[in-house]
Amino acid sequence: MNIFNKVALQGLRKSRTRTIVTIIGVILSSAMVMAVVTFGVSLLSYLADGAAQKHGDWHAGFIGVPYSFVEKHMADKGVSDVAILENTGYAVLEGSKTPERPYLFVAGYSDETFRMLPVTLVSGRMPENSNEVVISGNIASKGGVRIPVGSSITLDIGKRSSEGRNLGQNDPYKSGNETFMPQQKKTYTVVGICQKPSYEEDYSPGYTIITKADKAHKAESFNFFAKLENPYSVRSYVNNISGKYSYVLNDYVLRFMGISDNNIFNMLLYSVGVIVILIVMIGSVFMIYNAFNISLNERTHQFGILLSVGATEKQLRNSVLFEGFCIGMAGIPAGILAGAVGINTVIAIVMKNFKNIMYDAPLKMVISAPAIIVSVVTSLITIMVSAYIPARKAAAVPVMDCIRQTNEIKVEAKNVKTSKFASHIYGLEGMIALKNFKRNKKRYRTIVLSLVLSVVLFISSNSFVIYLKQASEMAVVFTTYDIAFVAKEMEDGNMEALYNKLKTVDGVYGGMYQAVAKYTCTVGTDSITDGLKEVLDVKPGDKSVNLSMNVQFINDDAYFDIIKESGLPESGYTGNEAKFISIAKLENNTQREKMPEDFENMFKSNSADFTIIPAGASHDANGKGREIKATFEEFVLPDTVPDIEDTDISQTPGYIFTVLVPYSLKDTFEITNANKGAKGITFCSKNASKAMEDIEMKIMAEEVADNYNLFNVNDMMEDNTNMIFIANVFAYTFIVMISLIAVANVFNTISTNIKLRRKELAMLRSIGISEHGFQKMMNFECAFYGIRALGWGLPLAMFFSWLVYEGISGGGAEDINFVIPWASMGISIFSVLFIVFITMLYATSKIKKENIIDALKDDME
Repeated sequence: MNIFNKVALQGLRKSRTRTIVTIIGVILSSAMVMAVVTFGVSLLSYLADGAAQKHGDWHAGFIGVPYSFVEKHMADKGVSDVAILENTGYAVLEGSKTPERPYLFVAGYSDETFRMLPVTLVSGRMPENSNEVVISGNIASKGGVRIPVGSSITLDIGKRSSEGRNLGQNDPYKSGNETFMPQQKKTYTVVGICQKPSYEEDYSPGYTIITKADKAHKAESFNFFAKLENPYSVRSYVNNISGKYSYVLNDYVLRFMGISDNNIFNMLLYSVGVIVILIVMIGSVFMIYNAFNISLNERTHQFGILLSVGATEKQLRNSVLFEGFCIGMAGIPAGILAGAVGINTVIAIVMKNFKNIMYDAPLKMVISAPAIIVSVVTSLITIMVSAYIPARKAAAVPVMDCIRQTNEIKVEAKNVKTSKFASHIYGLEGMIALKNFKRNKKRYRTIVLSLVLSVVLFISSNSFVIYLKQASEMAVVFTTYDIAFVAKEMEDGNMEALYNKLKTVDGVYGGMYQAVAKYTCTVGTDSITDGLKEVLDVKPGDKSVNLSMNVQFINDDAYFDIIKESGLPESGYTGNEAKFISIAKLENNTQREKMPEDFENMFKSNSADFTIIPAGASHDANGKGREIKATFEEFVLPDTVPDIEDTDISQTPGYIFTVLVPYSLKDTFEITNANKGAKGITFCSKNASKAMEDIEMKIMAEEVADNYNLFNVNDMMEDNTNMIFIANVFAYTFIVMISLIAVANVFNTISTNIKLRRKELAMLRSIGISEHGFQKMMNFECAFYGIRALGWGLPLAMFFSWLVYEGISGGGAEDINFVIPWASMGISIFSVLFIVFITMLYATSKIKKENIIDALKDDME
């Protein structure tokens, strides 16, 4: 070991407190990098496992290959598992209501295929031989053909071809441009109904039915799926063996490894990780840089002596880098271990929520060699950069300036001049403290910037959590059902019959069937409020305005329940002259109201008569429309069922205008395709998941042939809640670790700064400043640090909080409101003053215990 490295080690041992605090900072920095990288790897592993569970545990698939291809590549080196799907053929689906999908596609599964290509049963069981099949539920819900479990189907199975080429599931149906050639007749027994297989695309011409592969009869065409030992070699693998055959990659799985063709997703995946690591590195570099910068200021005289006896700038820089390397060797391994333990604890906390949110797969900690290497290299680069910058500056200072130590302290009168007004305000002690800031602005700015960084990070991170919570709460408040059955084309009689059967499912309550239609009406401007006039931009000369409205038809029982809950007489709302209850309110995006009475009314009166016509029709069509009498009440409007064809059914921008009508009167209203909206059945439930399963079984048993969709809204809400919980856990973990780095930074900076002023403070004590006066001076310094830091930090934090709000609201949560984070600002104010005071108290207590004569003699060497 050369002399310069020995001097560096002596310096570390001499300043134990600074060394320990710096090592703690390195540990925190390394722990955060390790935690971020490990969580990222673990999350991607979870997503890849879940995608494999849902979409198939394979990486590359070869479509329509002969058996010779399968035999040749089943034992390829680098392939860990294979699955083979027999393309048995196509059969015409009689009665299909989807012209673009006129076929059934018969797929033969081997045991390995069932394992690698998941089949999710809705009812029944899996096929046990080549004479049994399970059919896709889309045959009934999309194709409109009901094939019950237990029935037998006889199919003429054959090939699709075009221009001499056989067509497969990846070739969309083109009427008139392809030929179907039957080859064999086969009878199957339907033993189960499954969800749509993951490999069946919406454009595939055939609905999949799955049977057991016939060992006695080999098909002419196969799909070959391979899982590789090294997924990152998937492209070279397919390029080497595909030849003339087409292939597909399992992007559902590969994208979470960063090797899919989805460049946007890959960019997002890597950019998020890089941004988070950069944030950690910036905070860490700032802290460690300050530690080395102050250390070098402390050793300026030593550097001057070494330079005077022939040391080169390179040797001094290497000495400082060696010091950084030693600190890294002490802090990085401990940080890697702490990060792994910490993220494992966090993962254990959120594991259950992850299992509920997307896939029925466990989230487990995955520590990979690349993750450790990235953590070590990132931490080492952070330390080296932090050490090199001040080392380069220190080595470039002239020798005599180093020996005299004149490069830091500024004593020119103009630099330390203060006003008489300030002396009256602060007193002698305050003036001494103020002059110290003016003498050494570099150290002062370093401390203030450290505090500003901690304030900005803490408040903006808390703002992020606040807006996530807002988005979650708003999603939960306005939900009046758990389960929704949507079938826009179902006949009213069938809808009512199905509702009466579904409401007997155990655990469901509060059900209704409903339909929504869009209308318009004309009203006089003298009957509407000023708020609505402003929304509609009504001009002074306008006599009338056109309003869009929804008429929501709900079953009579539900309608009269709302009448009773509103305290209205039922007699006035029945018969041919019945009035209808309505909600007519202005939207308000500036406050987060929850109850109807909190919104401003659209009309001056609490009742009105309207002539309504279907949306899209002219107001003078037939000279008239449907006359209705409406009363405007304060009640919670039942949510409409989701309309996957029209997302703007629930309200018109600027106001909410909906009239409730009993379903029994629906036939008296004109409804056309132009104004037809959502239609379906809704239920609340005690256990949404179980009720959903029972409802699915009952719908299958009722042989519903209409196209329909079934939504578990409760699952969507749970997913949202789980996402918010997970985001909160990691946001608060990030906040705590960044705050610890900031605290270590401030402590290191202030305590070392006080230590460097030993001679100055000892001189003040030697000329008679009392202990009270000395403490008063230090308290002023605390106040100056805190006030200046808060003066810069709070406005910057508010600016970044606003950026966070804009980012989240622009990302889809437009209804959230900007909130000033008073709580986090209060915590920041208290924490800044407290941390500065405690650190100053610790540092000055060390100074007070020293002998004044010894401190005056000490040349800081």
